[in-house]
Amino acid sequence: MKQKTVFVCSECDYQSAKWLGKCPQCGAWNSFEEETYTQPSKSVSSHAAARPAPTGERERASKFSEFQMPEYLRHSTGIGEFDRVLGGGLVEGSVILLAGEPGIGKSTLLMQLCGQVGDSCKVLYVSGEESGSQLKMRADRLGISAEFLYILTATSISDILAEYDKIKPDIMIVDSIQTIYTDASASMSGSVTQVRECASMIIGKAKTDGCAVLIVGHVNKEGGIAGPKVLEHMVDAVISFEGDRRQPHRIVRAIKNRFGSTNEIGVFEMCETGLEEVANPSAMLLEGRPVGVSGSCAVCIMEGSRPLIAEIQALVTPTVFPAPRRTANGIDYNRMCLLLAVLEKRLGLRFSTSDVYLNVIGGLKLDEPAIDAACCLAMISSLRDIPVPDDVIAFGEVGLAGEFRSVASIEQRVNEAFRLGFTKIALPKRAALKNKETLEQSGVEIIPLAGIYDALKLLSTAEKQPIVQDGEDYAD
Repeated sequence: MKQKTVFVCSECDYQSAKWLGKCPQCGAWNSFEEETYTQPSKSVSSHAAARPAPTGERERASKFSEFQMPEYLRHSTGIGEFDRVLGGGLVEGSVILLAGEPGIGKSTLLMQLCGQVGDSCKVLYVSGEESGSQLKMRADRLGISAEFLYILTATSISDILAEYDKIKPDIMIVDSIQTIYTDASASMSGSVTQVRECASMIIGKAKTDGCAVLIVGHVNKEGGIAGPKVLEHMVDAVISFEGDRRQPHRIVRAIKNRFGSTNEIGVFEMCETGLEEVANPSAMLLEGRPVGVSGSCAVCIMEGSRPLIAEIQALVTPTVFPAPRRTANGIDYNRMCLLLAVLEKRLGLRFSTSDVYLNVIGGLKLDEPAIDAACCLAMISSLRDIPVPDDVIAFGEVGLAGEFRSVASIEQRVNEAFRLGFTKIALPKRAALKNKETLEQSGVEIIPLAGIYDALKLLSTAEKQPIVQDGEDYAD
């Protein structure tokens, strides 16, 4: 046995004897980390040690028709928004990686989960970052008292698995994987080797015993999940906890999910008593929307099976620089530039002499084509200083020829908009004709848009009224 130092790529585990700026295998930049491990003797290689012992029986192929659909038993977490993202609850034997920025609320969410399921299931909470007294303080603040909740403050994987074998929990929480280490590797905790080896042991135990495991992962400075990329491939689901620590709202979304959809999101609000579910996120996103102000337009987006009403704001102001500035927050920058080019070419509007700022209220990131119509209306409204009527909502895709194209889930979007008080729906003409009978029964006024000229016509017919907010002049 002897010590050996190598540089390991955190994205694909490629090893090199010296540091490289770019990984030759996966092409990632600045991904090499120095690792020190004990090189095994030549008689027993690492691959042979990791290979399971032969059983004398050879695996045989089976007909596809002989396979049956497995009936996975799910545990409801008691948190509806979290169950929505998971696909209905925790699956037995599944391993879930929960990642998010420091202080975003990961430990709070998991402690609340323990309080919901700790009276009916055995839960082992392994903490490598906090002491038992710190966890007790958080539980008291959240009002949690679970009968079958066990707390273990340890960082050695051997101690954790030994305690696991004694308790035999139904659910195990590891907070966090970067603090766990194994004596089989000489590298420090949080390194590529340690994270990979410890996660492999935990996953093997979960698959063997049918225990649902939630692993907390750190986030690096680039915003990605810290540790080797192979960790995301090893687990069954990767859940991202997003939001601004200075804002009360949090969004949970699935990046990967073997037992459910990756399009669902869960919305929470951070309060003094912990994370509270937001049953009506559309009303939350529209809270405080200004009345009669130019440059604002509502849009209905689909997050999985859930329709959400978001507000898109645009600010178009004359520039003093030779090259006008373009800024997009929550919307793809290249998409905004494409829409500006279509408006200039097809309508002759001069955006080339103005700075353009586009923003999505609430910290949402919108990436579906249905937001094109609202973006165009907001930018035209700000340029011409003509407010979009407050009871108008628009959605539809804009093509390079300036035409509006239909989007999916028209009926769900219209019903959500009508529920929140929007009585005029601007949508592509083809979609309006196709769903005419259904939309007329909903009691809303449909404004068909064949092209972006119709969007300009919609604003031109809107009368410019005094801009008033809460009884006082808001802008002039």
